[in-house]
Amino acid sequence: MSRIESTTLRDSLSVSITVGAYGSAFGAAAVANGFSVLQSCLLSLLTFSGASQFAVIGVLGAGGGAISAIATASLLGIRNGLYGVIMAPRLKVRGLKRIVAAQITIDESTAVALGQEIHGEKATRQGFWLTGFGVFIFWNLFTLAGALGAQAMGDIRVWGLDSAVPAAFLGLVWPRLKTNQDRILAIICVVFALAMTPILPAGLPIIATAFIAVAVGLRA
Repeated sequence: MSRIESTTLRDSLSVSITVGAYGSAFGAAAVANGFSVLQSCLLSLLTFSGASQFAVIGVLGAGGGAISAIATASLLGIRNGLYGVIMAPRLKVRGLKRIVAAQITIDESTAVALGQEIHGEKATRQGFWLTGFGVFIFWNLFTLAGALGAQAMGDIRVWGLDSAVPAAFLGLVWPRLKTNQDRILAIICVVFALAMTPILPAGLPIIATAFIAVAVGLRA
């Protein structure tokens, strides 16, 4: 195994395990909101989008209707479609493989793949597939574990699992902030997201920061 392949594998595994472990928090939260173990696992298996999954159980758990839950989850899932536009020309897949790629096109697989671009197209594709499958496997395993052990775990925040995903993303984003403009843009987005958190529904403050990035990019 070459040095580049080792680096790609290391980055993929570190993200997969860290983010996948957060699936236990989802499993526990789903059961706490009235979902059965089977329903919790199927939601992870078929939806496979953490923000959308938490939105579903949050809306239904608060007494909302199925339509509201689906609408909220769909809105949060729009970003995955945008990731598909970014990754399609890089992966160049067709047929059944394209369907599989669509299922694992998530924040983490896209971020790791783009982070490997400096190593070439092969490393980019390896980063995508390794991270996508890694997160999928660990997320579903930990969802099952969290659902089964929901009562024993108690408050999931005590385990620190609620900080796993933000920590993983910070590790992915930080090396890409190479210029002062990148750092200033990141700070502006953080401030904007924090300011909008009390105003917008969960998940939307982060999505809204994309418009800031687009505006800066168009100006450049």
